[in-house]
Amino acid sequence: MRAARPLTKDPSYTPPAALARPAAAARRREHMTHNALSAAWKASPVAYRHLHIDEPAPGVLRCTMSNPPTHTLVAAEVTELAAFVAEAEARQDVRVVAFTGGGEGIFIRHYEVGELAAASERRQQPDAAPAGPATALHPLNRLTLALQQAHFVTIAAMNGNAAGGGLEFALGCDFRLLADGDYRLGLPETGVGIIPGAGGTQRFARLLGAAKALELILHGTLLPPAAALQLGLVHALLPAETFAIDALDYARRLAERSPIALAAAKAAIYRGAEGSLEAGLRIEQAQFGRCMASRDAAVAMRSVLNGETWEWQGR
Repeated sequence: MRAARPLTKDPSYTPPAALARPAAAARRREHMTHNALSAAWKASPVAYRHLHIDEPAPGVLRCTMSNPPTHTLVAAEVTELAAFVAEAEARQDVRVVAFTGGGEGIFIRHYEVGELAAASERRQQPDAAPAGPATALHPLNRLTLALQQAHFVTIAAMNGNAAGGGLEFALGCDFRLLADGDYRLGLPETGVGIIPGAGGTQRFARLLGAAKALELILHGTLLPPAAALQLGLVHALLPAETFAIDALDYARRLAERSPIALAAAKAAIYRGAEGSLEAGLRIEQAQFGRCMASRDAAVAMRSVLNGETWEWQGR
């Protein structure tokens, strides 16, 4: 893979000359690794109807989701996404997975209302089982948890509108990038007599606070890009004209960092946020120890001191 380079906004920092760009041999190895990775993915036995998978950069998979003409999320697509995530998780050479929409100006419009209406109507039948406590997570919740627990970084490259289940899927990703345009994001489910059912109430409350989650969900507010950015719902707005290129560059920069450190940071942040500060510190300490025990960390830190290049090995 590509030689790692420190990323910083500090204008006073000057990286060692040897780190300015990968050596020729490193670039050749990167090209060969990318070709091998691409060949391995093309040989995958899984065939997808709603997904198109490609590898636009070393260590980066891009999943384009498409369900024309509505570009809503359906149960079959959730099943395919779960299979894709499991396949990517089984491969240690995958560092970043970016999801984007196949429709013009649409990431995922929302979950397919026809499926929800049919499920609700079945519950009106006299012989339907009464509603009770949830005994198991449904597939979309299991999918978003798998994204959170994956060793790779996940990006929702939101090329347009996302509401309801479409936004809930994006909330399950580590990063959300949004094209700047006449688009809307939100959880409007209360307008059709239901609530967000795939993590929206929980992730909005954790991300924005309970008061703001109540305001947005109870009113069914749809936010324009600038407001979504101001609230922290998305991490960045990118120009619509160059969105695909800019989102790929974002993913590529992440893929150039230590795969062990990326996975360890994800685990420390997500698991640590679930408990007390002391419990979180113990989780962080364990993940820090995992990184320190890796050969990648030993080589990288010594190489920085010596002004030398290095390559991540993932061990």
